[in-house]
Amino acid sequence: MDSKRMQGGFTLIELVVVITILGILAAFAIPRFVSLEVEARSAATEALGGSVRSSSALSHALWLAQGQPATVSIEGQTINMTNGYPTNADIGNTLSDSSGFTFAAGTWTKDGSTTPANCSVAYTAPATAGNPPGIVVDTSGCERTPERRTNGRPTGRPCLR
Repeated sequence: MDSKRMQGGFTLIELVVVITILGILAAFAIPRFVSLEVEARSAATEALGGSVRSSSALSHALWLAQGQPATVSIEGQTINMTNGYPTNADIGNTLSDSSGFTFAAGTWTKDGSTTPANCSVAYTAPATAGNPPGIVVDTSGCERTPERRTNGRPTGRPCLR
């Protein structure tokens, strides 16, 4: 009998090459995924701003259609109106879902953001009739470090503002 057996496997150099390639790929992939988290937080805040604009416009249209009452009803919620738009306290009731945000008196702040006050949507009912409400979307605190972008891609250098 032959005491030598053929054993299959990888040589040490092959393993080192594979580990090196995986390390290089990880060095490029990890910053990409971190950037996606920041972009998702900003996109969610922008999307909520659009939802607030739509819900205030829908409330206003309902107010006009019903003959300008003091309150309107949207999905079983009574919405107090001021100058044709929802009040600061009731604008949150016009949205069916704002999960991931904390709402207080007309302002939504993004949960988990580095600076919640600067990752927010603020609604202000109009002070006079005939004017639209003020809706301000602030995403300056959603990002950790602003990046300079070229054609939609980060250049790796911080943006000096």
